Amino acid sequence: MDNHHRCRRDVLDVHRFSGPIKWAEYFPDCGGKAQSPVDVATVQTQYDPSLDPLTPLGYGQHGNKPFSLYNNGHTVMVPLPDWMGVEGLPWQFTAVQMHLHWGNGAPGAGGSEHTINSQNTAAELHVVHYNSELYPNMSVAMTQQDGLAVLGVLIETGEEANPAYWNILNYLGRVRHAGQSVSIPAFDVQSLLPSDLGRYYRYNGSLTTPPCFQSVLWTLFTETVKISHTQMMKLETVLYASKEDADRVVMQDNYRTPQPLNDRTILSSFPLESVKVYTAGEITAIVIGALCGCVGLAVIIRFIVKTIRSTSSWDVLPSVRPAPVPRTKEPGKELKQDVALNTTSEPGKKEDPVPTSA
Repeated sequence: MDNHHRCRRDVLDVHRFSGPIKWAEYFPDCGGKAQSPVDVATVQTQYDPSLDPLTPLGYGQHGNKPFSLYNNGHTVMVPLPDWMGVEGLPWQFTAVQMHLHWGNGAPGAGGSEHTINSQNTAAELHVVHYNSELYPNMSVAMTQQDGLAVLGVLIETGEEANPAYWNILNYLGRVRHAGQSVSIPAFDVQSLLPSDLGRYYRYNGSLTTPPCFQSVLWTLFTETVKISHTQMMKLETVLYASKEDADRVVMQDNYRTPQPLNDRTILSSFPLESVKVYTAGEITAIVIGALCGCVGLAVIIRFIVKTIRSTSSWDVLPSVRPAPVPRTKEPGKELKQDVALNTTSEPGKKEDPVPTSA
């Protein structure tokens, strides 16, 4: 058994029996200052206009040779042929394998390793590449600072099934136990990725499982991929982290929680929406202006209310209307009123009789 496979066996044993808390006791790099995953606080990211969209190379050129699906006791993994790679990174990177991380299906539980603004998703896909321009193979590259590049895809659940992910999920029942593998039909790996490969976050980090080498150039896409609730349940319940002849241990919660960012900077391939940052003087001026505006508005409202009351007080407050003054009979006045009324009538016209109530 070579050192790489011996290392992988030790890694699986440590993960199964001790958990992430004690990883650093066995693998010192797991306690380093540039560990992954991380939480991406979007307001603290830095826009880098030199980050171009990524272009998968050979992802769809699978030919007739089948892939293999492997349960390694920690996740389910698909080794990738060496003609696959990715363009748009500082060096030439060749694909090695892809695997998934997920939770346990409980409401509010995590699943993805990376989070954005402290929000996780149900699962996460990783496509691993090694720097084939500088190093001869994965085993050598993974120990070097610039040796690996991993694409991270956040996965959410929805109502509709994702046909691309059935290429993996349909065969989980054949690798239920740790150590089992099966051949599966080859498929277009790019169909697992989001459609927008131009918007992403970039930072320097590590492998998210022991030995936690800090050798990964991470690309985390902002666009998520959706699979159905049924597909997600299949991923959460079918696989076991134990071997076939051992007590069954369901493979769940195989994700690492976000690690401290420390002094690292997360770059973004796109500019954030501009947010105006006000100085203390500007804030004071805005507050004073708002107060003055409120006072002015109150004065105007008071004036309008006072005007309305003064012009319609008789209608609004009939109880304060002065009592009518009784008419006094003056000699000759009544005769004058009758004469005045008669002069306003048309000559020769009879007045209509006043109707009486029935």
